[in-house]
Amino acid sequence: MITLSHIVNPVRVGEDSDLFVAQPITFATMGAARQMAGESGAAAVKLFAVQLGAEEEVSLPEYFVRLPGLERSVVDLKEFKSRRNLPLIRDILQVLYESDLAEYMIYTNADIALQPYFYWTVAGIIARGHDAFAVNRRSISDRFRDLAAIPLMYSELGEGHQGWDCFVFRRDLYPRFNLGQACIGAGWIGRVLLTNMACLARNFRIFTDLHLTFHVGNRQVWKTDLFSDYTEHNKGECRNILHGFEAQFGPLDRQEIPGRFLNRLEPQVGQ
Repeated sequence: MITLSHIVNPVRVGEDSDLFVAQPITFATMGAARQMAGESGAAAVKLFAVQLGAEEEVSLPEYFVRLPGLERSVVDLKEFKSRRNLPLIRDILQVLYESDLAEYMIYTNADIALQPYFYWTVAGIIARGHDAFAVNRRSISDRFRDLAAIPLMYSELGEGHQGWDCFVFRRDLYPRFNLGQACIGAGWIGRVLLTNMACLARNFRIFTDLHLTFHVGNRQVWKTDLFSDYTEHNKGECRNILHGFEAQFGPLDRQEIPGRFLNRLEPQVGQ
């Protein structure tokens, strides 16, 4: 039986935040998917959550393991126009790596809900030889907002989404990751993770057509100009990471991921 460790970074928020609705749905669907994986014999799954140590703890279901609080955020390293305590992705993954020995590590955003067969399907993808992969979500309507409506959320097909917010990779790849000082909760963080997975995995893939994860609504608050400097920060970190892998492995194909990210960061003459 394959072993999986899955981590999220919940945040204490007010009722005006999308996360106020989304996080309990995320927790409940992760628990249901874990139960189905165990009952089917497809995978043994452990669920983990980590927050910044200075933040008020979010209430978690009993099937989660709460890891020690993170000691820093990106604003401890750099000044921004508006202070947002956004954790570094490498700190989140490092605490998971040090806390569990599962064969595969999974990171998803705290607002990404799972279909009940999620881990079962992940185990099937792994069995086909993929050692790192991403799963694109589907965005459903925000008319269903409470836990009692989760079965209705499962049934809604929704629409495909181009962004990346679900990442699965072999644990033994992680020590070779270069994540710089990229932070979650801002643009380009998905590209940072994809760059590492694509450069280091033997059999990497992005699944864009699987109905495995979903998001309630599609407001994309992180795109506001108020937080644009966080996106610019992540873009700079991604550029450095790409250059590092080019130094290690040679020029990247600009027609394929992750090399094509450089087309946005450093357009070539004539583009």
